[in-house]
Amino acid sequence: MRLIIQRVLSGAVTINQGERRAIGPGFVILIGITHSDTPEDAKILAEKCAKLRIFEDENRKMNRSLLDTHKTALVISQFTLYANTKRGCRPDFIQAARPEIAIPLYELFIRELSALGIAVKTGEFGADMLVEIMNDGPVTITLDYPPIN
Repeated sequence: MRLIIQRVLSGAVTINQGERRAIGPGFVILIGITHSDTPEDAKILAEKCAKLRIFEDENRKMNRSLLDTHKTALVISQFTLYANTKRGCRPDFIQAARPEIAIPLYELFIRELSALGIAVKTGEFGADMLVEIMNDGPVTITLDYPPIN
């Protein structure tokens, strides 16, 4: 499972040129799921996101989490996080999980993040989405689980 986490002042997603879902300060989390991902991976990464300390404290040190600050998360499925460009200039997405694997893990990640006390808004799996991100910092963190290396 691969996450791109951006600390944002605001974020929004417009789904199929219609419904718009927006957050104020918090995280925009882009989530990619591969074939070997498990429910345990989703649970571990949800907890990691809730506790990731990348908000500034009173001393301007990145030392506070979503839980500490009561900020919101916008979670958006993003199969292109598993793009492979090793051969040529046209990416393939063979490593991205098919919907029957990815959707339940995406939904579990959202439920786990919510269960930890994080207010969550979402995109819509497989929909055409326009994403607005006002990155704060900029701060962008990539999390892979299991870790690469």
